Amino acid sequence: MTREDRISLTHWGPFRATVADGRLTRAVPLPGSGADPDMIGALPEMVHSDKRIDRPYVRRSYLQHGIAAGGQGRGREDFVPVDWQTALDLVSGELSRVYRDHGPTSVFGGSYGWSSAGRFHHARTQIRRFLAAAGGFTDQISNYSWGAAHMILPHVVGSADAVSKAATAWSTIASDGDAVVAFGGLNPKNWRVTSGGAGHHHIPQEIEKAQARGVKFVIVSPLADDVPPGLDATLIRPRPNSDTAIILALAHEAVRTGRADRAFLDRFTVGADIFIDYLTGKSDGQPKTLEWAAEISGLDLAELQTLWETIRKGRVMLSAAWSLQRADHGEQPFWALIALAAMLGQIGLPGGGFCFGYGSMNSVGATARSGYVPSMPGLPNTGGMAIPVASFADAFLNPGKEIAFNGRMVRYPDVRLVYWAGGNPFHHAQDLGRVEEAWQRPETVIVHEPWWTPTALRADIVLPVTTSMERNDIGGTSRDPHVFAMPKLIEPVGEARNDFDIFCALADRLGCRAAYDEGLDEAGWLARLWRASEERGAREGVAVPDLEALWAQGLWRVPLPEEPEVLLSDFRTDPDAHPLATPSGRIELYSETIAGFAYDDCPPHAAWLEPKEWLGNAGEDEFHLVTNQPARQLHSQLYQAHEQDGPARVRIAPEDAHKHKLCEGQRVRLWNGRGSCLAIAHIDESLRPGVLVMPTGAWFEPGADGTEQNGNPNVLTADRRTSQLAQACAALSALVRIEAAGEPK
Repeated sequence: MTREDRISLTHWGPFRATVADGRLTRAVPLPGSGADPDMIGALPEMVHSDKRIDRPYVRRSYLQHGIAAGGQGRGREDFVPVDWQTALDLVSGELSRVYRDHGPTSVFGGSYGWSSAGRFHHARTQIRRFLAAAGGFTDQISNYSWGAAHMILPHVVGSADAVSKAATAWSTIASDGDAVVAFGGLNPKNWRVTSGGAGHHHIPQEIEKAQARGVKFVIVSPLADDVPPGLDATLIRPRPNSDTAIILALAHEAVRTGRADRAFLDRFTVGADIFIDYLTGKSDGQPKTLEWAAEISGLDLAELQTLWETIRKGRVMLSAAWSLQRADHGEQPFWALIALAAMLGQIGLPGGGFCFGYGSMNSVGATARSGYVPSMPGLPNTGGMAIPVASFADAFLNPGKEIAFNGRMVRYPDVRLVYWAGGNPFHHAQDLGRVEEAWQRPETVIVHEPWWTPTALRADIVLPVTTSMERNDIGGTSRDPHVFAMPKLIEPVGEARNDFDIFCALADRLGCRAAYDEGLDEAGWLARLWRASEERGAREGVAVPDLEALWAQGLWRVPLPEEPEVLLSDFRTDPDAHPLATPSGRIELYSETIAGFAYDDCPPHAAWLEPKEWLGNAGEDEFHLVTNQPARQLHSQLYQAHEQDGPARVRIAPEDAHKHKLCEGQRVRLWNGRGSCLAIAHIDESLRPGVLVMPTGAWFEPGADGTEQNGNPNVLTADRRTSQLAQACAALSALVRIEAAGEPK
């Protein structure tokens, strides 16, 4: 029996692996990392799951009839095993046919960025490089996590950095802050994960330091567990989707009481007077008072008055979770929060201003020197195009349809071939019944997957790929001060191959190998990527270990920057020397650019717009459904490693359970006009009445009557965009009903 211990990395943290007789037998968190032991410990079962795809497969009727089989059998038919030669010939033949007969935009390159913490074997980068080298493709713009913010923030503060990579360090809150107001909460389960992995899960200690120094915390969320355990925080539980109204009312109060920092507004912003006219009601006749917000949010006026008293003095950090902008008019709460921070005049100061994502991911607010985690270069998508990420089902169903998108018009392509590598759209998309309908339309669907996920089961050609434990890579994130070697721990399971090798074989067949791999294999690429980190270190005076040393020691702790990051500190120090990339060079509280778009669902300043679905217009017995991340999964990852004892739980307030005659542990059915799913009722005394809370992450499995069996709530969420500006996911604006369900037959 051979045994080997090595260090590696996942999105949920670093681990030490034990390998015996060629199998991953044990995984434990790296000491001191704070990684979750249950999530790390599930890795052996995940890698060696009985749901692993052992060889290439082709859907039976597709193998027999090709594209004449149609897409109606996807998800219903069985698969036939084939050898790699046959599978690769089928894939390359289909790509050649579609490129020849329909052009590059008819090839849709689907992927999502969470497939691996490794930077070379990053499925989304690899499929984009391959399809770009092959002739171009239809790509996806932005993401589900913060798609609305991605589009609105460049108009307001010049870039999306404030949501994507820049954040005031938590350490400055502990040293300089007086209060933190977290809209959307600070749920500790979200701190278990970081895109690219994190060597240290730092936020619990930072919050402990801040609280010890006397920093006050206010959590604004209908969910009490959005307050970290042990934190002495004030909890305010508004109606979901009403945060914008609350933030605007606080900004109005700043104006009414004279607290608004006119000197800051005059020097660092444009459009303040127009925005203030809206706050005071001069432009629309409705002052945005605390009383007005209390009625919209379903809060007591006293709660909002206390909140105002908390933020009107001292150094205040205003935070919003990414979840706030995944809703109807999701651009507005982030814009409003920036406007309120501008009113308080503390943007760019340590421990003050605004930040997005403190409650969404572990690495937000970490102190780290960026630029040392390798990044795989892309290739130009010549001849291709891109559509908003959340619009793919609409695009499949409506070729030729035009949509407005951030000031321009986008015409959907006629998608004939879907090539999906990395990600599970039957998890993260909305209205999965509509997605299933859309999925049947393309002529060919090709999927790379390690496991028989719902997406793999709905493919025509399935190519088995390796996990990150079965290949060599380098991992990390610029938001964490660690870089990790990710050595191959075991040989590929079954006949699995990595994405890069598959694309190299296809590129050979299509005549684009040189453009795709640039003459490098896996080892050559890792050396090239790490060389860029070494060269950066030479420029910046940072001693970077060579690749051999990184591999030997398993990780490199990147030296910390001299000072912790403070968002927009340079801009505050000298806005003329460090202007923002907005038309004015300032924070735009009113955007002439957006005004020029003339969108009725995204006005040119932060505003309250009633959601299409929320408790303010709910029918009898309708609930607002809040969908959040599962406690010990990353999206739908690790689902196959947990023993399932029924569908996912749905949390319901005691008075609502009593009204509907539901008891703890009872099987229930959630439904609306889009679909239905089963769940197990869990009575939660801390939950705001009228709200149901259900985690995403269950693998989609509709029953004979169409009811989803595993508790995937995205059969209920709407395939609707935030606005014409961002065209982003609006999953958190959904109304549902609940009833008792019979036992499974």
